[in-house]
Amino acid sequence: MLKVGRVVGAALLLVMGTTGRAGADPAPSPWAGSWEAAPSGTVRQVPGAAFRNVVHLSVGGSAVRVRISNRLGSAPLRLGAVTVALRQGTGADAVPGSMRPATFDGAGTAVVPIGKDLVSDPVPLAVPAAADLLVTVETPGDSGPATYHRVALQTSYLAEAGAGRAADASGDAFTRTTGNWYYVSGVDVAHVPLGSVVAFGDSLTDGNGSSIGTNHRWPDRLADRLRPLRMGVLNAGISGNRLLSDSTGGPSALHRLDADGLGRAGVRTLVLLEGINDIKGTPEATDPWDFVRAYRTVVARAHARGIRVVGGTLTPYAGYSGYTEAREAVRQRVNALIRTGHVFDAVVDFDAVVRDPEQPGRIRPAYDPGDHLHFNDAGMRALAAAVPLDELL
Repeated sequence: MLKVGRVVGAALLLVMGTTGRAGADPAPSPWAGSWEAAPSGTVRQVPGAAFRNVVHLSVGGSAVRVRISNRLGSAPLRLGAVTVALRQGTGADAVPGSMRPATFDGAGTAVVPIGKDLVSDPVPLAVPAAADLLVTVETPGDSGPATYHRVALQTSYLAEAGAGRAADASGDAFTRTTGNWYYVSGVDVAHVPLGSVVAFGDSLTDGNGSSIGTNHRWPDRLADRLRPLRMGVLNAGISGNRLLSDSTGGPSALHRLDADGLGRAGVRTLVLLEGINDIKGTPEATDPWDFVRAYRTVVARAHARGIRVVGGTLTPYAGYSGYTEAREAVRQRVNALIRTGHVFDAVVDFDAVVRDPEQPGRIRPAYDPGDHLHFNDAGMRALAAAVPLDELL
């Protein structure tokens, strides 16, 4: 049950200009993250194209700013134009009158250096909670491989002859569809009193197994629960990501922690669910204490910024091709160490919520999309419902 006194207390501390945590800034940021897609790799760029990304905001605000990423690129990224608009309907059309240019230090064009993100100037566009926002990025020339987020579970749009199309309210020119998000890695909104929560993890957080185009990932469901408090939720999940080492799922959790988690606007709490790919992958991690040391590193780095960390137990995967009894023993030992309460500020026992009571090494059949590793929409709802809201504040 939500502890009302704690919620009120947290809100009062923010109004008074302190988060009440050691190492926190003396005053809260006027900005908070409302949406995120962590860069997961690169793909061939389409020079001269305009990419119209559809992103689903968690919390609304009186203005927005967008984060454009060239973090994994190999050449400076030239931006011909970037626009934002509220989405009309289910396609690439903008709500009439909502199209706005995004500028960077006052200019409509910009260059994003290799390995960097660039945050726009504030854009005067009021956005409601749970709105779909169109973030259109026009790339006039060949800037090398495009930084993108591979598993979007959302249809976005592309105009191949994109010169001058970023500001089109009509989506008629955006004739190609894509299941990726290109270049855009975040949206912040202004004046969100309680800031944001970052859900940090792998494909379980990225949403694999949930229905495409429905925003049924567990961080989306958590955002639904937090909406009355006006608290943002950022999804920093990357499919295939690992806690301890870099992989095809992008930089490891430890390597990307600052960029995808701690450095985002207005972050108060990080919810960490990561490690199963280290157990079942190659090379496989077999020492449970390696996980604990990594988790404690995450906590120490978060505390240095005044950010609380809630750790999640690793969920079952018996029946999946990478399962072995030896790996299951590692998972069980890692979970036992997490549950002691000596690693994180708080624990959410995802494993206990989703495991099959008859076969605890497996996911409940009602939550299993069929691969015995990920979660369907019902499973995602169960994960989100397990997070104690009072531990996020």
